[in-house]
Amino acid sequence: MKEQFNEVINRTGTNSLKWDMLNERFGSDEILPLWVADMDFRAPEPVLKALKDKIDHGIFGYPAHAKSLDLAVQSWLKRRYDWKVDENAFVYTLGVVPALSYLIQTFTEPGDEIIIQTPVYYPFYDVIEKNNRTIIRNPLKMEDLRFEMDFEQLEASISSQTKMLLLCHPHNPGGRVWKRDELEKLVSICKKHNIYIVSDEIHADLLYKGQKHIPIASIDEEMKDRIFTCLAPSKTFNLAGMQASYVVIEDAKKRLEFKKHLALTFTGMNNSFAEVAMEAAYKGGEEWLQHLMDYIEDNYKLVVDTLSKSMPKIKWMQPEGTYLLWLDFSELGMTPSERKTWLIEEAKVGFNHGSMFGEEGSQFERMNLACSASTIKEAMQRLQNAYEQKGL
Repeated sequence: MKEQFNEVINRTGTNSLKWDMLNERFGSDEILPLWVADMDFRAPEPVLKALKDKIDHGIFGYPAHAKSLDLAVQSWLKRRYDWKVDENAFVYTLGVVPALSYLIQTFTEPGDEIIIQTPVYYPFYDVIEKNNRTIIRNPLKMEDLRFEMDFEQLEASISSQTKMLLLCHPHNPGGRVWKRDELEKLVSICKKHNIYIVSDEIHADLLYKGQKHIPIASIDEEMKDRIFTCLAPSKTFNLAGMQASYVVIEDAKKRLEFKKHLALTFTGMNNSFAEVAMEAAYKGGEEWLQHLMDYIEDNYKLVVDTLSKSMPKIKWMQPEGTYLLWLDFSELGMTPSERKTWLIEEAKVGFNHGSMFGEEGSQFERMNLACSASTIKEAMQRLQNAYEQKGL
């Protein structure tokens, strides 16, 4: 099954954000895209079959929610994380980012402070600022190219107006899978100050060998009613275009409050295909996922082996999860603007520029490893050619 990921599928002309928006994004159609976090792989066969069956039925009227989906999600969380969640605890949304926004709207007020641990997934900034809340930064410490939480600075930044913390777990863009002791400390601080935790765990299934994802809501029984966990099959099974996600809200009163807010937005219904794809993925996609992560790890090794041998001034943060790689270009002696121009015009590779994730990421680029090995090899060759021509 692993060999299926070697197939190079032409995505141009398919309304692909990743492939068809290169000129708008980078100013050139000659860029090799390794930026936005979706994969160049087909979804698992059980998902494709379920969607084909739905199409063959030929009727696409208003859907009723399938209880079998709740049971499939519940089973997935128990199998993957040993996390036992009531089957009624799930609230389905049209994506994790919309869910973050709705949770902020439901459980905080304009002017409230919300903590983020920077550098971090760039929509975290938007969902706070565009909802007229105030960002409080708790910058991650970088120790030997590894992110660590700064608990001392976190506690010092909390005020009476601090109502919520957005956690990225596993971390995007750094690939950290937060460990139990880190999560326990974080929960302890938020519990002490009566702060909600909204945990974006969309990358939770994408783990490197030897890693274990611990849902933060499973840490403290007394705190779990103030923790909202956002999950989705979209990163795991390449279903982002389905706009299917869910929030785990274990407190019944808060769950009802959130549902009432969704009712005001008229966005409380998933489309038929999203529910079908989600259920099929959670029931039949596990073997595919294991082969996927083996392939991602091989791509990671290909990149870092090439960097070590041929481009030693480019460093990297070793990922524990996700299919993203955080590359450190600080030793090249370029400003962020110079590096951006060099990568686009000379290397002709398209990464996510680190400053998007916060000022702490200004010397970094985020690279997407979820593509064929031949694409990775082409990207490394382009980068190496530009590196050598620059005399680095």
